[in-house]
Amino acid sequence: MRWTLAAAIVLALALTSSGDARSSSSAPLYDPVVLNIGFVCRWNAHCMDRQKDAMNRSLKFVRKKDPPTWRIQLCNRNAGRNGPRVDWIGFDNCIRNVRLTQPPPPPPPPQRSRARKRANRYIAERGR
Repeated sequence: MRWTLAAAIVLALALTSSGDARSSSSAPLYDPVVLNIGFVCRWNAHCMDRQKDAMNRSLKFVRKKDPPTWRIQLCNRNAGRNGPRVDWIGFDNCIRNVRLTQPPPPPPPPQRSRARKRANRYIAERGR
């Protein structure tokens, strides 16, 4: 009888202490940065640590050096090539690359000729 009471007390203490630890840590569902890094790394702890370190290094570099906007946009595009998930190691390597050059501006859209406009209007009037 005594041992069942003792076992129940130990079990109750174990459940309460693990519940406190579980509630103090935030769920990754509510932290988008951890969620993103977790998906990129497939929840591998070593990979997640490397991604977090690279994120902190690159954010510190951007705050300290204040690179031009085109460089940040270019590195964001390069780091986000695999969909909405950002590879922070790739961003960190890109933002520190001194050999990057500003890309040329996009070409202007081609002008449509008047004959084409007339043909489109004629087709629209005929109901095709």
